[in-house]
Amino acid sequence: MDRTFILRFAVAVILIMHSVPGMFNNGINDFGNLYLNMVGFAPYGVFLAWLIKLSHVAAAVLLLWNKYVKLASIVTIFILVMGIVMVHFSEGWFVVGGGRNGVEFNFLLIFVLLAIMFPNGINNKIKE
Repeated sequence: MDRTFILRFAVAVILIMHSVPGMFNNGINDFGNLYLNMVGFAPYGVFLAWLIKLSHVAAAVLLLWNKYVKLASIVTIFILVMGIVMVHFSEGWFVVGGGRNGVEFNFLLIFVLLAIMFPNGINNKIKE
């Protein structure tokens, strides 16, 4: 186990739990039809929703295997940022407590993925 395993494992569990249940309860199709298609992605909303969720599953597997971690993280960070821009920003900061459906969880995941990508810090990577 390397120094990022615990974080990689935690993010993998979160990505799996954020995507797999929606594959069986129509959540992905609803996200595609009832949100993505309505905000301008029609007729590709369902296809895009499935790509997003399948990318989460792929990223989870890659994080667990410790393979292509930077690629998986970059794709996931892009999706998280787009989630902030399109969904969460208008709801404010808090996921619960001081608000609902805000950006704080995506913000945390983005920085955890950055910590996984650069386990020795960004300054050390720039110097190499």
